[in-house]
Amino acid sequence: MKIENCPPVSLVGAGPGDPELITVKGLARLKAADVIVYDALAPAALLNDARPDARLIDAGKRPGQQRLSQAEINALLIQQARAGRRVARLKGGDPFVFGRGGEEAAALRAAGVPYEVIPGVTSAVAAPAAAGIPLTHREYAANFAVATGCRQPGADCQDWEALARMDTLVILMGMRNLPRIVARLAAAGRPSITPAAVIQWGTTPQQQVVAGTLADIVERAQGMASPATIVIGAVAALAGCPQTIEAASIFSKIYSFSPGVASKTASPGQTGAMYNA
Repeated sequence: MKIENCPPVSLVGAGPGDPELITVKGLARLKAADVIVYDALAPAALLNDARPDARLIDAGKRPGQQRLSQAEINALLIQQARAGRRVARLKGGDPFVFGRGGEEAAALRAAGVPYEVIPGVTSAVAAPAAAGIPLTHREYAANFAVATGCRQPGADCQDWEALARMDTLVILMGMRNLPRIVARLAAAGRPSITPAAVIQWGTTPQQQVVAGTLADIVERAQGMASPATIVIGAVAALAGCPQTIEAASIFSKIYSFSPGVASKTASPGQTGAMYNA
């Protein structure tokens, strides 16, 4: 049953990391909120735009620790909304892309609490773009898929054969399982020479990029950790290359791909080791 005179809870996508990439509407909801419940990957700088009297609640899930369970977060959103407060649920990236926003929306709906979804820029698209990687390309990538690299213990819900056939595959939350992901794709028929890249802290000043192939990306990405975006496919060969380089000059050699050294001043055709962006 819908609750009368209850302001809608705003499920706000904070964007991929750069605080300037939040949407205009998302920022407006943040500035108007009485209560902001924020995640660990929501840019901390955005909280500076909150009202001085707004209540800020850290609901972030971090490796090895969890301030609130998902059930507790759901209950908190319902409680604050029923008290007549304007609630902004600030989530990294897009709330409906591996952000549990769907679970929170279902809980609010079941409780009769109105809500709105304000989409955000997902790191699945933004991190590769910030690294110079187009997920689609008119000649080389007509499709892409986004998958989670995190799995429940003892389960494997991915159709690796289907994922291996995608022109471009983007994997989120996959660094801990990167060796297994590479092995599963290889077993499904993805060639070891397929270009691959890892972007850590995409769109932020801490961004780092490693490029290689499925044969060596695990070794090259040693020491990198979440948050990171993994890109697999021909377009990953563009990682770290200046945008003025003709894509054809890179892809013409894709099946004899041999990573070099990537940097902001890379010469045409150079891709490879870690660089800071």
